[in-house]
Amino acid sequence: MDKEDVRNWVVFSVLAVGILLVYQVFVYGPQRAHQLATQRAIAAAHAPAQPAAGQVAPGGFLPLAQAQAASPRIKVDTPSLAGSISLRGGLVDDLYLKRYRLTPNPTSPQVELFRPSGAQFAWFAETGWKSPVANMPGIPNDSTIWTAPAGAVLTPTTPVVLTYDNGAGLKFTRTIAVDPNYMFSIDDTVANAGTAPVALQPGGLVAQVGKPAIPANSAIVHEGAIGMLGHNLVLDKYADWKKKTEPTVVTSTGGWLGITEKYWLAALIPDQGLPITATFQVMTSTDPNAAETYVASYLGQAQTIAPGASLTEHSRLFAGAKVVPLLRNYEYSGTPPKYYWSAVTPHPTDIPRFDQAVDWGHLFFFTQPLFDLLQLFTLKIGSIGLAILVLTVVVRGVFFPLANKSYESMSKMKKIAPAVEELKKKHEGDQAKIQQETMALYQREKINPLMGCLPMLIQIPVFYSLYKVLTVTIEMRQAPFFGWIHDLSARDPSSIWTLFGLIHWNPALVPLIGTYLDGPLHIGLLPLVYGFTMWLSTSMSPPAGDATTQTMMKFLPLIFTFTLAQVTVGLLIYWTWSNLLTILQQYVIMHRFEVENPIDNLVARFVKPKPRPSG
Repeated sequence: MDKEDVRNWVVFSVLAVGILLVYQVFVYGPQRAHQLATQRAIAAAHAPAQPAAGQVAPGGFLPLAQAQAASPRIKVDTPSLAGSISLRGGLVDDLYLKRYRLTPNPTSPQVELFRPSGAQFAWFAETGWKSPVANMPGIPNDSTIWTAPAGAVLTPTTPVVLTYDNGAGLKFTRTIAVDPNYMFSIDDTVANAGTAPVALQPGGLVAQVGKPAIPANSAIVHEGAIGMLGHNLVLDKYADWKKKTEPTVVTSTGGWLGITEKYWLAALIPDQGLPITATFQVMTSTDPNAAETYVASYLGQAQTIAPGASLTEHSRLFAGAKVVPLLRNYEYSGTPPKYYWSAVTPHPTDIPRFDQAVDWGHLFFFTQPLFDLLQLFTLKIGSIGLAILVLTVVVRGVFFPLANKSYESMSKMKKIAPAVEELKKKHEGDQAKIQQETMALYQREKINPLMGCLPMLIQIPVFYSLYKVLTVTIEMRQAPFFGWIHDLSARDPSSIWTLFGLIHWNPALVPLIGTYLDGPLHIGLLPLVYGFTMWLSTSMSPPAGDATTQTMMKFLPLIFTFTLAQVTVGLLIYWTWSNLLTILQQYVIMHRFEVENPIDNLVARFVKPKPRPSG
C-alpha cells in the first residue's frame, strides 16, 4: 500500500469514527435513554399499589399510592381521562389518558399525565386567588381542604362544586367542568360577607417536579416551558430554563401558558380579556438530592370585592394529548379551519395560536402544510404509513423538474468520468491544469456541475420539515403499518441477529456483547433495505473527485445503515421510498443518455442476452 492509499484510509477512518461518535451522541444515545425511560415508567406503573405506612421511595419521594391517599379526592371519569382531583388545595393532580398506552400492547398501562405532589415526577395544576398583601390569612392555598358533595364524580355531564369558608367573611366556590376530551373549565368565585373590602388577584400555575419520566431526548423536539403571551410564542427547553438565574416574566392580555412534553401538554388559559403577568421559573431546594420544580404561573391584576359583593374569574386547563385537529378546534371556538392553508380566512379565535403547542419549528410554513397533507391522505387512505408514501410522491413531484435537471447533469458527468480520469493522469501533479481542462470538457459537453447539487440543496428545508412532522406529531405514535411494524414512531423491531424472527432468542441477553447487539449493532430488515437503496443510488451517481472521497462514498451506505437503524420506522419508510423514487428517476435518465448503470449490470449477470439472428 503506497503513501497515498495510507493517507486516504487514515482520512476515511477519522471521518468514519467522527460519524459514529455523532451517531452515538445524537441518535443511539437519546434512543436508548428513551427506551430505558419507557421501561422504568412501565415498571413504576406495575409497582405495588399499597405501600407500607410511612414508606418513602428512594430520593425522598412518596410511593404513588401513598401520595394519592394523602388527600381526599373526587373521581374524574371522561371518555378521554381517568383520575381524580385533590380536595387538598383543589388541585388537578391525578390524570391518566385513556386513549394512549405506554406501548403498542393494548394491555400496557395507560399514559400517566398528572401525578400528585410528593411522588416522583409530580405534575399538577392549580387555580385560585392570591392576595397583594403578603401573608394575608384566610386565602386558600395548596394545604386548604375544600368541601365537595358526597359521592361527586366529575364527568362531561356532571360538573363538581368545591367550597371553602375561611370563617372571616370570605366564602370561596370553585366550579369545575370538563369536556369529553382534555379541557377543564374552572370558575373561581369569592363572596365577601365581611364588613371591609378585600383585594384579591386571580391566578394559576402548572408545576412539574423534575424532568419528564419519559423524555424525548431529541434536539428537534421542544420540551419545557411554553406559552402564547402578548402575541409571541414563549419557549424554554428544560435545560435552558434551569440555567436561568432569574424568572422569565411576560405581560399579556389573555393568552395561554404551561409545560409541554413531546406529545402531551398542560396549559392554563386565563380569561382572554384579563391582563396578566406570566412567570416561568425553576425552584430548587437546598437538598442536593431533591429534584427542581418547574413552574409556569400567572397573576391577574388586583380587584377589590366590596362587602356583600362577589367576584368570579373564569379560566381553563388543557391537560392531554397534542392532537392537532383538537387543538385547532379549541383555538377557533368550534369553527376551526380544516387545514392549515384554510386558516387564512377569518375565523373567531378563542385561544390564540393554540396549535403552536405542537413543535412545528422555525420552518412552520413548511411543516404545518406538510402535516395537513399527511392528515388528508391518512383520512382518505386509512393508513398513515401509506399516507407517508403518497406524501413522498407529492413532495418529489413538486421538485421533479429540479431533480430532473440534477440527475441529467449527474448522468452526463458519469458518462464523461473516464475522460476526466484521463485528464488527471495526463496532467498529474498540475492541479490548475486539471481544473482548466476539466472545465473546458464540461463546456464542450454542455454540463453545469452545479446543477448536480444545487437542486438537492433547495429541497433540504422541505425534507427537514417532513422529518420534523414525522417526529413531533402524535399521529405517528404507535401507528401500525404492515407485517412486523406496529409502531411507526419506534425503531424497526426486527433484527438480523434473530434472522428476522426465525430464531427465537433475545440478543440482548448474550454475555458481554448483548448490549451492543440490542443497541448500536441492532439492524432490522427495513434499515437493510434502506442501505441497499442508498448504495444503489450512490452507485448511479458520478464518482467523487479524489480517491479519499470515493473510498468514503463506498462505505457511507454501510455506515448510514447502522446509523439509521435506530431511527423511527416512519422516517425509514420515507427515506427508503424516496431513495426508490430517486433510483427510478436516475435509471430513466441514464437510459436516455445511454450511460452505464449498476441496475443493467446487475441484471446482465443473471440474464444472458439473446444472440442476435445471423444474416
